[in-house]
Amino acid sequence: MSEEEKKEEQQATQPKKEKAPKRRVKVYSLYRVEGERIQRLRKDCPRCGKGYFMAEHADRSTCGNCGFTVYKNPKK
Repeated sequence: MSEEEKKEEQQATQPKKEKAPKRRVKVYSLYRVEGERIQRLRKDCPRCGKGYFMAEHADRSTCGNCGFTVYKNPKK
């Protein structure tokens, strides 16, 4: 058997994995409305600017757009 035939046979026997659907961000959970003022609940990315929020992890904050990471100080 040639390499191509082996590859085709292997692909035919192995089922493809299904990708998990992407989670949608609930926009209403990123802001708080107080009267006529809107307050952002998460930090903005310093590289990307306004509109790109930092994801909050236990030990760091990360931008989902550019990957910029800010580590939190460990408590000792």
